[in-house]
Amino acid sequence: MARYTKAQWENLSSKVSLKNQAFINGKFVNSLDGETFECINPANNKVLTNVSSCNEKDVDSAVTAARSSFEKGHWSNASPTDRKKVLIKLSQLIMDNLDELSILDSIDMGKTTEDTSTYDIPGASDILQWTAESADKIMDEIAPTEKNNLAMIKKIPLGVVGAVVPWNYPLDMAMWKCAPALACGNSVVLKPAEQSPLSALRFAELAMEAGLPEGVLNVVTGFGETAGKAIGMHHDIDIVAFTGSTEVGKLFLEYSGKSNMKQVWLECGGKSPNIIFNECNDLEIASKLAAQGGFFNQGEVCSANSRILVQYDIVDEFLNLLKIEANNWLSGDPLDPNSSIGSLVSKEHAERVKQFIKKAKSETELVFEGGIKGETKSNNFVSPTIFRDNTGSKEISVDEVFGPVLSVIPFKDENEAISIANNSKYALAASVWTDDLSQAHRVSDKVHAGTVSVNTMDALSPMTPFGGFKQSGFGNDLSLHSFDKYTGLKTVWIKY
Repeated sequence: MARYTKAQWENLSSKVSLKNQAFINGKFVNSLDGETFECINPANNKVLTNVSSCNEKDVDSAVTAARSSFEKGHWSNASPTDRKKVLIKLSQLIMDNLDELSILDSIDMGKTTEDTSTYDIPGASDILQWTAESADKIMDEIAPTEKNNLAMIKKIPLGVVGAVVPWNYPLDMAMWKCAPALACGNSVVLKPAEQSPLSALRFAELAMEAGLPEGVLNVVTGFGETAGKAIGMHHDIDIVAFTGSTEVGKLFLEYSGKSNMKQVWLECGGKSPNIIFNECNDLEIASKLAAQGGFFNQGEVCSANSRILVQYDIVDEFLNLLKIEANNWLSGDPLDPNSSIGSLVSKEHAERVKQFIKKAKSETELVFEGGIKGETKSNNFVSPTIFRDNTGSKEISVDEVFGPVLSVIPFKDENEAISIANNSKYALAASVWTDDLSQAHRVSDKVHAGTVSVNTMDALSPMTPFGGFKQSGFGNDLSLHSFDKYTGLKTVWIKY
């Protein structure tokens, strides 16, 4: 059942307060140059507010605050149990402000309030709570030595973390970085995407309410080529954790080499294959989740299973079922609980996705194109679209579209399916559908991806690592393995 009606969401939206300044050393502040940029609601192209546009000087101020807080030790030297208590309180404050945060992420980047209130914000709270609960369960080690020697291996926080996060899951992606970084005792300079800064700013305010010391969490709002680059080039940032495009990920590797050789952890693009074999005995479920894997969150998901590989014997049957499922995905007003697809994040991105569709219509077979529900107030809505690409090599089947677009690619046998699946510069996620257990093991072993979901779609949990290979990046978010990015191993050897 929907949380609220459209009218109720609209009423709540009209009352929400928008934070529009950077958050540095425990306070909201204007950018030092006084520059701002427009924060726009892509569902109606209206300006929500003007947000501080930070540059190198503002990033330097935030890093100074973060370094000072780290050196003072109020957080970095606090016991894991004390840090856990603060972060668990913060996770509860997120849920206490569920409606407000749901609206902020919806109006900022166009996704539906049904998704933000059901998945995004509760998911962010869950990740923070689980990570906080794990903070006092990461054990140091003692290595075996000769008598009268004690070799201790300690896991220590590394210092200042620059977290640069995308717009597709604004608060959720911020939590993937901030939760383990803070739980380990680091200080953080968070840069949200310029398209979606609002929930990050509110999160920083809630962090102070939860008891996080000043300077431990700072938020610099601004553009990638200014604030983002300043984080990448800063000589006093120890780690950059980035989620976004492969092209920008490569820039952060450059920035590291040109500055202080800071650690860089990247979660970048994807073009995930979804392989459906003859041995799949429930094509209805497979088609239902294939539609979800391609259309959820407007298709603006790095691990979206947008390449659907289907065995020739069942491709026509599957396509018919997929078209039926696609009809259930309605593009429309993000505040309307009957909308399952909202607006794309911006005019520029919507136009980019439409160009992909236009080109694919001339190169492949258009199988399905949905409509837009009701009256919309911008041209940033894109309806669910399905193509059949018998070659698997057209642009629509190779490049990351980041929109509600699926490409169906027929294949002959298992070996060809694996070959097509692995023929990509990305290796983030994949799905396999078969009721043959041996085939499930065999194919999941051979498909090169960070996560392979069998008979389900985009399987994800705070308890399992998420990351990829090749040009999808390296390093893992989520799970206990995420702590590895934000800690260093320090050996203390005592001879007595």
